[in-house]
Amino acid sequence: MLVWLNGPFGVGKTTTAEAICDRTSWRLFDPEFVGYMLQANLRDLEFDDFQDLAPWRFLVPAVALEIHRHTGANLIAVQTVLVEEYWSELRSGLVDAGLAVTHVLLDCETAVLRERIEQDEIESEAKEWRLDHIAQFEQAREQWLGESADIIVDSTTLTPEQAAMLVIGA
Repeated sequence: MLVWLNGPFGVGKTTTAEAICDRTSWRLFDPEFVGYMLQANLRDLEFDDFQDLAPWRFLVPAVALEIHRHTGANLIAVQTVLVEEYWSELRSGLVDAGLAVTHVLLDCETAVLRERIEQDEIESEAKEWRLDHIAQFEQAREQWLGESADIIVDSTTLTPEQAAMLVIGA
C-alpha cells in the first residue's frame, strides 16, 4: 500500500508524514530523491522541474515498488503534483506495479498557508518559490485535484499530529 500526500508547497506534508511514520510501521518515501538522481545524471539537459521528465514519472513507481518489496512496509509518499496528467501517469504506474494507492490532499486556507510559509525557518530559502506556486495549486485544486483525492484533510486548524491521525484513521 502507498499513501500519497499531495498538497500545496509548505502545507506540512513532510511533517505530517513523519508524524504518521512515528505512529505506524509505514516507511517515508520521498519521490523528490528520484528527481535529484535524475538531475545529477542529466546535467547536460535543460529542464525547470524534474516532474516534467517522463523518466521521473516512470521511475517513481518503480522505486516505490522496490522499496516496498525490499522492506515489506507500506509507504507514505510526500510530493506536490499539480499537473493532472502527471498524477494520472504516476497513479497508473503505481497501481500497475501492484501497489494499492490512496491519494490524500492535505489542504488549508490560503491565508494560513501563506503564514506557514512565511514562518518556516527550516526551509526559508524556498519561501518565495512556495509563495509563487500558491495560485497554481489553487487552480489545480479547483480543476482536478480535489476530485482526484480519495481523502481531503483540511489542516487549517490542525497540528501535523492531528492531520496524521485523520489520515491513519481513514
